[in-house]
Amino acid sequence: MTNTSVDELRSRVEADWQRVVKVLEDKIALKSVSANGITGEHMKRSAEFVADVLKAEGVDARVVQSENPDGTPGAWEVVGSRIVDPAARTVLLYAHHDVQPVPDPSEWDTDPFVATTKDDGRLYGRGAADDGGGIAIHSGALRALGDDLGVNIKVFIEGEEEMGSPSFIPFIEAHRDEFESDVIIVADSGNWSAEIPSLTTSLRGNTCVDVTVRVLGHPVHSGQFGGPILDANTLAAMLIASMYDENGSLVVPGVASEEPIGGLQRDLDEASLRADAAVVDGYRLAGTDSLASRLWTKPSVTVIGFDSHPVDGSFNVIADAARFRLSMRTSPNQKPAEAQQALADFLKAHAPFGAEVTVEAGENGQGWAMDPDSVVVKDAETALETAFGVEPANKGEGGSIPFIPELQRLFPGAQVLVTGPEDPKANAHSPNESIDLASLKKNILAEALLLRSLAA
Repeated sequence: MTNTSVDELRSRVEADWQRVVKVLEDKIALKSVSANGITGEHMKRSAEFVADVLKAEGVDARVVQSENPDGTPGAWEVVGSRIVDPAARTVLLYAHHDVQPVPDPSEWDTDPFVATTKDDGRLYGRGAADDGGGIAIHSGALRALGDDLGVNIKVFIEGEEEMGSPSFIPFIEAHRDEFESDVIIVADSGNWSAEIPSLTTSLRGNTCVDVTVRVLGHPVHSGQFGGPILDANTLAAMLIASMYDENGSLVVPGVASEEPIGGLQRDLDEASLRADAAVVDGYRLAGTDSLASRLWTKPSVTVIGFDSHPVDGSFNVIADAARFRLSMRTSPNQKPAEAQQALADFLKAHAPFGAEVTVEAGENGQGWAMDPDSVVVKDAETALETAFGVEPANKGEGGSIPFIPELQRLFPGAQVLVTGPEDPKANAHSPNESIDLASLKKNILAEALLLRSLAA
């Protein structure tokens, strides 16, 4: 284990700071929007830039083009390694170099592809946080450790994360040796706030179903048949409502519910949640128990599509059938296919007034939960606390990052840690994306301290 002190590492991060900021500024200027074509020259230039940044830290980084499942050319990926001792632990560092598009630059206060530092201590630009910040963390941590690096490093900087990673699994399977590791650090999430660090403890899975409710063989006149025959839209509404109790909690048998992974250090603030989501004043938040559990580890169902006749041009007929799509976020540890089947069984068993209900299964995505009791997790929490000067408040995510459980599935012996440069003000995927520079500096120190601990 390296004897480099915390103060020495902190001093090295400080001395390297202007280089790190320049890396971030140059990365933003590359306009690496994967939605404009993952195989494009702009994406290749972005990958080559990142490879050069990592080469400067002793990583034999190179750019490789992936292949989609259908055999067509895929994204430009960056892979490489720095082996210090074949007997030492191996750590895979993940980030992605593609960024979200900017549909309307007029919604930004600055040029989205010109890095701009403001008096609030934040650097603004598309990809500043997501995930230029992740690249900056890895680069800064490796520079801080320098020749004192005591673990083997492998890197994978992805070029299509914002496009759903279609070639991710084929690429890993074709380059399995590039990914074999003991610990995987995914720097693509964020902290509780700019001042309070976090590990991401869990991600919900997801599944969806298309449901058709039929009551008639064809539409009929409401004046002639209305009363004993309810229209299919009303029956569909009844069926949807049957999934919930009086508190708005989901009551579908077989759909699992969990508490926050690793315990709950602090709950989310209701006022902030209401403001962030623009909740109308009179609405009472659904569900019971902590807000964190409702958002991170308990299941939720959302009607994301509904086929019905538009209000304009409507006339007095009883709708014969209604079709809607349900999207379910599943608890981190439940198999989504299991939850999907339980939901389908419930819907068919609760057909209102004996209407005909058919359910068509959609795609599934597995959730993920870290092992809160592992030594690696404890090392990461200690590193965060040392770097930030406050105890971390670990948090889950209500959404899904499908490649993380896939990484865990492909490399079951590896410990996965999800860290990252974002905070609630980062506006990733939105106008005025930014990164808190003081927090970024602490994140770099935290990763350097973690890599130092992993050398034990």
